[in-house]
Amino acid sequence: MSFLIRVQLPDSPGTLGAVATALGTIGADILSVDVVERTGGVAIDDLVIELPSGRLPDALITAAESVPGVEVDAVRPYAGVLDTHRELELVEEIAAAPASGLATLVEGVPRIIRAGWSIVVTQAGDGIQRLASSSAAPEVPITELPWLPLERATVLDGEESWVPETWQELGTELAATPLGKPGKALLVGRPGGPLFRAAEVARLAHFAGIVAVVLDG
Repeated sequence: MSFLIRVQLPDSPGTLGAVATALGTIGADILSVDVVERTGGVAIDDLVIELPSGRLPDALITAAESVPGVEVDAVRPYAGVLDTHRELELVEEIAAAPASGLATLVEGVPRIIRAGWSIVVTQAGDGIQRLASSSAAPEVPITELPWLPLERATVLDGEESWVPETWQELGTELAATPLGKPGKALLVGRPGGPLFRAAEVARLAHFAGIVAVVLDG
C-alpha cells in the first residue's frame, strides 16, 4: 500500500538519503519525492512510499524520525506518484474544452496540490453558489463565506464559524484563491491535513491565475 508522508528535515546534503535508508530498514520503498518548500535551512518534502503489507503507517513515522532533525507532519494513504508536470497538462485540457473548464479544473486541482477536494464558489445575491465541485467534495451546503470577496490566495482557518461541522470533525485544512475576480474563488480542502505551506498557496494562486485567463475570468 502507498502512503504520502510529509517530512520536515534539515536542508543539508545527505539528510534525505539518511531518511531513505531509515525507511528501507522497515521495507519501505520511496516511489517519488516532491520538494514543497525550502526556507531557513529547513526543507519540506512530500514522499510517496510503498509499505509492505502487514506494516502499520506508524512505522513510517518512527523510521523517518529516527534521523536527527527530521519531523513527520502527516501520513495518509495515497494512490499514484507525484507528478510536477500536471499543471501544464491540466491547463491544456481546460483550454481544449473551455465550456467544461470549471469541471475539469476542480477534478484536476486536488491531484496537483495533493488535496482531498476542491470547489469553485461565488457570491450570488445574499447567498453562495457552487459553480463546480470535484467528485470527492463534501455535499454539505455552504451558507456563508465571510472571506469573499478574496483579493489574494490565502490559508483559511478551518475552525471558523462558517466552516461546516463535518469539515471541522475531519480536521480539514483549507486554502482559497481568487479565480479571475475577487467574487469568485477556488476553495480546496485537505481532510486530516497536512496544513498548506506558503509555497503551496503561491503555486495554487499562480495556477488559478493562468486558468482564469484561459477561461477569460
